[in-house]
Amino acid sequence: MNRKPRLLAQGAVIAAMYVALTYLQNFLIPNSTSWAIQFRASEALCVLALFTPAAIPGLTLGCLLYNVSYGAALPLDFLMGSLATLIATGGMYLIRKITVKGYPLLAMLLPAVSNAFLVGWELSIYIGGGFWINALYVATGEAAVLLTLGSVLYWVIQRRQLQKYFQ
Repeated sequence: MNRKPRLLAQGAVIAAMYVALTYLQNFLIPNSTSWAIQFRASEALCVLALFTPAAIPGLTLGCLLYNVSYGAALPLDFLMGSLATLIATGGMYLIRKITVKGYPLLAMLLPAVSNAFLVGWELSIYIGGGFWINALYVATGEAAVLLTLGSVLYWVIQRRQLQKYFQ
C-alpha cells in the first residue's frame, strides 16, 4: 500500500478516536474534559505519535474538532489546545527513541509540558488564578493520563508487537 494514503487514513482514524473518546468521557463524567485539572483519557492516544507520524496531524485535528464542537470550549482553546497537541506529538515523534530502560519517559512528559505552558496561559486569561497554578494543574492532569493510561497503551502496543501496523 502506498505510504501517503495509509498515513492519511491512520490520521483520520486517530482524529475520530480522539473526538469519540473525549465525547464519551464528557457524557459519562460531565465537564471532566474541560476542568483546569483534567484527566482527558483521549490524551493517552498521544502515545501513538511514538509509532506513526500520522498521529501528529490526527491528534491535532481531533483536539481541534472536539474543542470547536464542544459548546463549553472557549475560542482561544481552539488554537491553544490544538497547538499544544501539535507541539507535544511532534516532539514525541522526534525523541521517540530516547528511552530510560526501554521506556520513552521524556516523550511521555512532553504533552504535560506543552499543555502546561499553552493551556495554562489560556486558563489564566479566561479564569484567572495566575499562570503558574494553572500550568501546574494542567501539567498534573496531562502527566497523570500519559503516565497511567498512556503507559498501558504503550506497553500493550510494544508487548503485542502492534507497532508493525503503524508503519
